Parts: sequence; structure tokens; C-alpha cells
Amino acid sequence: MQTRSRSDGVDLEGLVVSAREDGICFAVRVAPRSSRDAILGVHDGALKVALTAPPVEGAANAALRKLLAKRFGVAKGAVQILHGDKSRDKTVLLRGVSSRA
Repeated sequence: MQTRSRSDGVDLEGLVVSAREDGICFAVRVAPRSSRDAILGVHDGALKVALTAPPVEGAANAALRKLLAKRFGVAKGAVQILHGDKSRDKTVLLRGVSSRA
């Protein structure tokens, strides 16, 4: 998949995306307890994300789902963490999103 820069200024070039019947999957590298919630760009094929939430009791995962839902224009329920619930490195599924940018 080729990705393009979006209107929010974040360049998604280099993001490795896998197409599935129900959406797209990609890797995310999370930096919890950051000063702001932001998508920082792509590093080693994964989306790098800063979150203000701490990595306790699912707070960072909830913040990640909310941020990605807003960024990709889907409902929070359409963002699922497939792997890495308790890790900085996660695999995320966005349901209802096409691999075509």
C-alpha cells in the first residue's frame, strides 16, 4: 500500500499496511506519558504515537484507540488492538478502512 500525507501534516509514507477483508492492519509503537497526544510519523514501518495516558489499566490503549479513530475518521469501536495490549509495540486493526489512500 502506498500512503500519502494527510491534511493534518503527518506523513504516512513508509507505513507497512496489510489489507484484510474487514479493514487494514499495521504496527504501532506507543510512547506513553508524553507531553501531548500526537501521531509522530512512521519509524521502521510502524506508526509512532505519543500518548499522555499512562500504561496502566488500559488507559494508554483507550487513548490510542481514540486518537486513531479521530485520525482515520472511524468510530472508536472500529479500532481494535490485535496484539500487544501490554506492550509499546502493538498491531492495530482499523475496520472499514480501505488500503487505498
